[in-house]
Amino acid sequence: MSAEFDLIRRHFSRPAPGATLGVGDDAALLDLSPGNQLAVTTDTLVAGVHFLTDVQPAALGWKAAAVNLSDLAAMGARPRWLTLALTLPQADDNWLAEFARGFYDCAAAAGAELVGGDTTQGPLSITVTAMGEIGPGRALRRNAARPGQDIWVSGELGDAALGLAALRGEILADLADQAVLLSRLTLPQPRNALGIALTMGLASACIDVSDGLLADLGHILTASATGAVLRWPDIPLSAAARHFSQMGDFATRVLAGGDDYELCFTADVARRSDLDKLAGRLGVRLTRIGEITALPGLHLLDETGREMTRSQSGYAHFNA
Repeated sequence: MSAEFDLIRRHFSRPAPGATLGVGDDAALLDLSPGNQLAVTTDTLVAGVHFLTDVQPAALGWKAAAVNLSDLAAMGARPRWLTLALTLPQADDNWLAEFARGFYDCAAAAGAELVGGDTTQGPLSITVTAMGEIGPGRALRRNAARPGQDIWVSGELGDAALGLAALRGEILADLADQAVLLSRLTLPQPRNALGIALTMGLASACIDVSDGLLADLGHILTASATGAVLRWPDIPLSAAARHFSQMGDFATRVLAGGDDYELCFTADVARRSDLDKLAGRLGVRLTRIGEITALPGLHLLDETGREMTRSQSGYAHFNA
């Protein structure tokens, strides 16, 4: 048996009862539940670009699964299967055991199974494909926002960006705040239960906040040919994040830092009570932060109602 197959057998060959055929053959065999469509998403994480090279392997495994599961959440699809392609500088058994533990823990929390993938040698990078199920016409799309609708966001924003700043020595956080901020950076919680619930007539457009709220909401506005007004005082912040609110670039870090993996979605005003009840049922904070407008453009208002200037919209994968 080759070293590659032995590595896969030791770390990535857990049973996948939700698949007709999982890890161990040339391809997986998957059966969709009757009447469902397949939702598919792929993300790549590259060392030194998407994560620091000294990140704990269990946390990296969790995040590799989470960022893809978050894309399924944004569509409202129920997670089913994952594939994993690992490029490794070397086959470190202890590192792989911890990475696999984090990956499987995140997948299991969302109800997804690893059904295949690949390993090869080279600079560390991780590519995950996530697959989920959703009924025809039920998927949450970016192009369905309408003027007059509310803009909502789940959880709190900015913690991950501030956690990265703490790791880089750009801010000084006490131990309690640092624990909160780093947890949000390294162990994001994909909102799959929320995404599924939103497909029950509660939301129109939806996106997950990966590159920063301003950038990702901007994708909804472009696809829907609408604009938006956001209220800075309504942006949900954790107690840890508020400790840095006097920083000159605090708003930029919160709104454009990215790595939040919360859901930003639009909904009719008539759904406010339903969404408040859903928040209580799921134990997830849901906050109205603005409205969709007919006129194009994204306007951010301060506590006095005046428009704030913005120096950055979000993370850019390619800069000219």
